[in-house]
Amino acid sequence: MQNTNKLILIRTMVIIIAFMLAAACSGSMNNGSDRSNSTKPGDTATGDNTTEDTVTKNAEDSGGDQAPSKGETTEPAPESERRESGDRRYTSQQAEVKAGQLTAGEWDDLAAWQRFGNLLNSKEGDDNARYWSFHAFNRLEVVVTSGGRAVSDAVVKLSDNQREQEWEARTNTDGKAYLFAGLFNKEQNDKQSHYKVEVQAGQYQKSIDQISLPEQGTLKVDFGGEAELANSVDIMFVVDTTGSMEDELRYLEAELKDVIGRVGEQHGQQLDIRLSANFYKDKFDDYTVKSFPFTKDVDQVVRKLAAEKADGGGDYPEAVDAALRDAIHGHDWSDQARARLLFLVLDAPPHYNTKVVNEIQELIQTAAAEGIRIIPVASSGVDVQTEYLLRFMAVATGGTYLFLTDDSGIGGGHLEPAAGEYEVKPLNDLLVEMINRYVQP
Repeated sequence: MQNTNKLILIRTMVIIIAFMLAAACSGSMNNGSDRSNSTKPGDTATGDNTTEDTVTKNAEDSGGDQAPSKGETTEPAPESERRESGDRRYTSQQAEVKAGQLTAGEWDDLAAWQRFGNLLNSKEGDDNARYWSFHAFNRLEVVVTSGGRAVSDAVVKLSDNQREQEWEARTNTDGKAYLFAGLFNKEQNDKQSHYKVEVQAGQYQKSIDQISLPEQGTLKVDFGGEAELANSVDIMFVVDTTGSMEDELRYLEAELKDVIGRVGEQHGQQLDIRLSANFYKDKFDDYTVKSFPFTKDVDQVVRKLAAEKADGGGDYPEAVDAALRDAIHGHDWSDQARARLLFLVLDAPPHYNTKVVNEIQELIQTAAAEGIRIIPVASSGVDVQTEYLLRFMAVATGGTYLFLTDDSGIGGGHLEPAAGEYEVKPLNDLLVEMINRYVQP
């Protein structure tokens, strides 16, 4: 009888240990890729009633649509629309690495503004906006033309009735800039309803009073005369090189080298292109940020990319704030440019505390004012909270959101974004397409 009891006890302990190991493996395998670690997929709003195809900067939906105000009812999306990533998997270290293997999609919230507003009204969207302290996306789209032609790099400012500046941005090659009221200031948003807009393009200047937000939607400003188009283009890559990026970094380097070469060949004769490659890890690693100045030497940038290896890190968050601080404040961005693009390649959020969140907000606001468009490239391991922060960055700076997908079979599982239909493309082709979109008039 005693032997029987011992046998039962041993079997019970084995079962308990097996369950504990399975749970631990499950947690490490997902590494934040499951949307359920923040809020339930079913809480996400579907957005517009119309079907949306691949969204681009020129999508018809981008007009003056207002985001729904807080409290409006939105219909939750079925869980089948929020496909979650599969098990984490890794390609062989001996596999041939070449450009065109990674796959990616794009979602432009500025072009699908109604849907973005519906998403913010969902539980998941509202929770994450509160988490990152984004209070209100009261957007004004300003379209600047001169003689009917789009004006790029025009300075556009939004001020309140006390003449305190709320937001500043610069127009893209479509002549569009996006201003926000109360984005980081809840009290200001609650008490203010009318604003002033000032637009300056070279020697031309106009101001418009009594702009009501968010009701205004779109404001069109036209100057007479010829619109000048700058030839300078600044392109920066800021890449997370911590150990968690090891599964995809070799492939990302191949993709970025291909992109840099193709952009140089396509536009090198017509445009004054400067490039910068920067890398970051976390505090207490062999380096926190390794940055390089802008250069016209394409081969030099390619060599910098090829020399980097992924290691360090350890905990999930990384020094994203330090990397952005160096990228925005530590580099000589062009005063006048056709485009200033900052591609942020990462798989983890910044450390979460009040100081870091406040600095991220300041950096976003500075980037918008200087016309630096943040275009995140979300890699394997990005979780729901990180996705929202990256999309907020893109929206506030006039950028767009890129994300790697599972279609390549490379790296760990990739989080399916809270978005509509999108087209999967090779990452290198998509990056070249993005750059062309922002530099072509």
